[in-house]
Amino acid sequence: MSADPIDPHASPWHLFGAVMRHCRESRPNLGLRRAATQMYTDFSNLAKWERGERVPPPDMITRLDQVYGAHGILTALYDTLERLHAAESQRSKAGTYCENSAYRNGDDDMERRAALQFLAGLGTLSALGVSSEPLRQLLDLSLGHEHRSLEDWDRACADHLHALRTRPPAQVATDLLIDLYALRRQLDAATPADAIELQRSMAVLSSIHAIVLTYLDDHGMAIRWWRTARQAADTSGDLTLRLLVRCEEAGHGLYGQRSPQAVLELVRRAQQLTREPDVDLMTTEAKALSMLGRNDQALDTLHALQAIADRDVVPDAYGFWTPNRIYFTESWVYAAAGQDSAAETARGNVLKHNRSYIHPVNADLHRALCTVVQGGIDEGMHQAATTIDALKPSQRIRHINETGHLVLRAVPQDQQDRPSVAEFRKVLSLEPVRGA
Repeated sequence: MSADPIDPHASPWHLFGAVMRHCRESRPNLGLRRAATQMYTDFSNLAKWERGERVPPPDMITRLDQVYGAHGILTALYDTLERLHAAESQRSKAGTYCENSAYRNGDDDMERRAALQFLAGLGTLSALGVSSEPLRQLLDLSLGHEHRSLEDWDRACADHLHALRTRPPAQVATDLLIDLYALRRQLDAATPADAIELQRSMAVLSSIHAIVLTYLDDHGMAIRWWRTARQAADTSGDLTLRLLVRCEEAGHGLYGQRSPQAVLELVRRAQQLTREPDVDLMTTEAKALSMLGRNDQALDTLHALQAIADRDVVPDAYGFWTPNRIYFTESWVYAAAGQDSAAETARGNVLKHNRSYIHPVNADLHRALCTVVQGGIDEGMHQAATTIDALKPSQRIRHINETGHLVLRAVPQDQQDRPSVAEFRKVLSLEPVRGA
């Protein structure tokens, strides 16, 4: 007998219950009674939470996320709903409750739609059968927050960029979406002069969100957010920011989002914005050429960007670009060319200057790549498998798995049936998780 259907559109907590059930039913042999045993609660409580009849207590959410195998989605969604409920409670106390027509009838429309859009950012809606426009098209939803100063928005951009490097991507997405709502609302009421400045923040936050979605393997949504970021940057009229957004889009496109040829075209178009060679674009160009097996051209590009970098390159004002990108590119390109000494020196620089776990892990995979290119297939497969196996589930993001596939593709076709290759292929068969 199938469980009673849940309408995720009925209320925010019906949506939460629908996500709960979807996560549980996605796990083999996890019925309500078995889940309840692992949760140390009665199965009737879980049933009520899944049907949206009751709200789980806060102290149960982390355990619920673990038992249901939700990889942080339930925690992040619960946090979203609680934040939005708290924001509306503040509005009610301030006497502004009835200003929003959605609440004059006592419904939960704003929280439900906002939560739907959060799930849209995680690519969860289609699995639940929920139809909703992307959040990108609904940024005019209001959270009722007071407008922030331009300095506050600058700090928010820096905070989100730091979170991108230090927190699981699903958690980063939650806070980003809330700020994007608020920023869109403030833009609608801003003076022309302030709107220009706020468009800069919109371009930066949209870029960060596109990167998060790339981490989460939601490439279609990421590409749409890159478009939003480009439009905001173009509207701001800031040439440096316009170039920066396009540099970021091209660079992250290499991780399964676009073909290397398409990335090279993005680089070419972006370069048309400036007369001077851009080091960040050149790092992406060198890596794309390397992926295409055009190692001589990749090395030429790398040497050209090294010559420019030696004349002192100034990091961008937002903190996206750091000198570590040059070291990382060196690690990648030298490894793919089989130049182990140069690659190892570059890897050491990556480890010394890293600001997140992603580049050091990928630099270790570059070492495995170099080993494979030099003919040490079994050793390289073992190095790569050991590197990825050591990661926490929340760290298995697309940028790391794609580098693993780069190592796998370096194995000659007639050696692809080796046991070590098959074993590493199993390691890569686990899809990147959505953060925990």
